[in-house]
Amino acid sequence: NCVPKTNEAFTGLERQHFHFGVDGLVIAMVVSVLFLLLLRFTAPVLVWVLIIGVLAVGAFGIWYCYNEYMSLVSSSLTFSNVGFTSNVQVYLQVRDTWLAFLIILCVVEAILLLALIFLRTRILIAIALIQETSKALGHMMSTLIYPIVTFVLLLVCVSYWGITALYLATSGAPVYKVVAMNTSQGDCSVIRVNETCDPEMFNSTQYPSCPSARCIFINYNEEGLFQRNLFNLQIYNVVAFLWCVNFVIALGHCTLAGAFGSYYWAFSKPADIPTFPLIQSFMRALRYHVGSLAFCVVLFRFVSCFFVLFCFVLCLGGFVVVVRVVVLDKVTDLLLFFGKLLVVGGVGVLAFFFFSGRIQTPGTTFETAALNYYWMPIMTVVFGAYLIAHGFFSVYNMGVDTLFLCFLEDLERNDGSPQKPYFMSKNLMKILNKKNKAPKTG
Repeated sequence: NCVPKTNEAFTGLERQHFHFGVDGLVIAMVVSVLFLLLLRFTAPVLVWVLIIGVLAVGAFGIWYCYNEYMSLVSSSLTFSNVGFTSNVQVYLQVRDTWLAFLIILCVVEAILLLALIFLRTRILIAIALIQETSKALGHMMSTLIYPIVTFVLLLVCVSYWGITALYLATSGAPVYKVVAMNTSQGDCSVIRVNETCDPEMFNSTQYPSCPSARCIFINYNEEGLFQRNLFNLQIYNVVAFLWCVNFVIALGHCTLAGAFGSYYWAFSKPADIPTFPLIQSFMRALRYHVGSLAFCVVLFRFVSCFFVLFCFVLCLGGFVVVVRVVVLDKVTDLLLFFGKLLVVGGVGVLAFFFFSGRIQTPGTTFETAALNYYWMPIMTVVFGAYLIAHGFFSVYNMGVDTLFLCFLEDLERNDGSPQKPYFMSKNLMKILNKKNKAPKTG
């Protein structure tokens, strides 16, 4: 009678752990959405706190390296005395090591300070665009579910590649040969080398002196034109798979960019925002941009990043544009990295306290600590939380990039006149000292 109760208790324990794992993923989703939506209020504080934090860490590093260097002033140990060794601690006893660290940190700190002084306006623009993206997400919540569509399409690509690869690998005719399973039983010398057989017609009584004779599958036939080019076909299948994956990713970028673009170019927000911006953008991408996406995937996805950056500089024609992009991109990356760390770290700590038994669930007759290997569910929850946070934050990152490009296009094409009014937010106009002129009356 004890066995069913024990099994029932373990079943309840596993069920509770599974439910908490799902709850942890739901918490990660809710925290990610709330973090992104609240950035319209918290972005300025978070960005400046992060920037000051980076400068403070650099200043602490300079102070620490200086103290270590001064403590080794009287040391006569040099790199020539140490030579090459795998023990890193030995190099830390050399005075010149800390001098090199000190110089590097001072140069990096100086560059960061100069960038902060001369690019403070760009940082304010980045903060305004981050806030505007948060507002856009508030009006277009459907964009947050698009990573699910991308995941499903990628799953289709992976499935198609796997099925095709298996089909190619098993495309030849199966080859069966007569094999003695136990040569010590009887006289199996009657079995010829490489003797083929048909498993449906095979009968072991044909070899009375070898009772262990069996018709065994060996491999697939490699003869013929198709089988001789099997490796090339597998390579082609891999290339097609990479193309399909990158096409799906490019389609997602185009769809999200179209949705956020429709938000920016709505003059009266939210009245002029389309009713279903994500669906309309997806259909527009399928109707007008499939060929361009397919061509760009082939052209750009397999090209070196340095070549793309070089072409980008030549086409846009200036260092200033590159600096704008870098400032915005790094500020956004720093903020989103902090958000991911908050979501994944918070859920991971919560999962650790639960699965290790430090959080007891009320109303249960067994202890959570009864789980022997609690690190596996913790790692599963943390990995799932990272995927969820990455999916939501990738949408946000795409929104910031799209609104930035629309902002540059707005500055180039419009001048604030009644005929060419600015579409940017009032906050961006205030930062750039621009405004829309009222139409003349009378």
